[in-house]
Amino acid sequence: MRIAVTGSTGLIGTALSRSLRADGHDIVRLVRRSSRDARRYESASRTTTAGSRPSEVMWDPKGQYVDANGLAGCDAVVHLAGAGVGDRRWTPAYKKEIRDSRVLGTAALADALASLDEPPRTLLVGTAIGYYGDTGDQAVDESAPPGQGFLPDVCQEWEEAAAAAEEAGIRTVFARTGLVVARSGGAWGRLFPIFKAGLGGRLGDGKQYWSHIALHDHIAALRHLLDSQELSGPVNLTAPEPVTNREVTAAMGRVLRRPTPFPVPAPALRAALGEFAGDVLGSQRVLPTKLLESGFGFAFPDIDDAVRAALR
Repeated sequence: MRIAVTGSTGLIGTALSRSLRADGHDIVRLVRRSSRDARRYESASRTTTAGSRPSEVMWDPKGQYVDANGLAGCDAVVHLAGAGVGDRRWTPAYKKEIRDSRVLGTAALADALASLDEPPRTLLVGTAIGYYGDTGDQAVDESAPPGQGFLPDVCQEWEEAAAAAEEAGIRTVFARTGLVVARSGGAWGRLFPIFKAGLGGRLGDGKQYWSHIALHDHIAALRHLLDSQELSGPVNLTAPEPVTNREVTAAMGRVLRRPTPFPVPAPALRAALGEFAGDVLGSQRVLPTKLLESGFGFAFPDIDDAVRAALR
């Protein structure tokens, strides 16, 4: 298959592209440029020889520009781009960047795909379990309504922005991702050095659920969604058994063989992280019902196994 990928240099995009290439698939990277550079590229691309197909396609998410011609002939598009939710303190400006990077980029991509004479069969959008908000101890799956707050609102707009692709008959899947257990990036990548140094501990009271998924299982699930033509709409990418932050802390200590004596009180988190602390302390007990019903099998469903897999 010929598969276009946004966010191809991120944690998930890098791992997914590597996995697909290893099996002989052709990867097209969407690369960001200014609107002026993108339009100059589009003019130049029209002069390429017939039959040539680019390995990179320019787009400008904020400028609402995508070189649709470069996506012609793609069988699927995987959309993973977006500003990191926990990368900076949530100022009004950064909250706008979080929203715009997802909503505007998704809308531009969906419009471009819908404009093609022969659009791809599949658009796979990597969204988030932030859609559900704080669920407390209640287990939820894809049938649950959206929660309340900034991230649930962003996730709703994010998924709604793909409407043009759905209306064009493109099978559209929303991979609502949990916390990816990985050593080299993402939120978990920041935890490993702290716990390895023996400075790890629970966050707040530790009773909040963390719906995790091993990086290996996440990539396998994305590939399953690409191949399973009957699946569409929201699909939760989380391990079958969500665990609490207290259980995560214990697992990190067991696997790394380090003490975990330093809990971080909720007031300290709020002082350090501002509004984002509410989501760190919030509880999300999310189940992958549709994924399991479709026959997907997890290689690392247990939190200890997921942490060990990340270290390998």
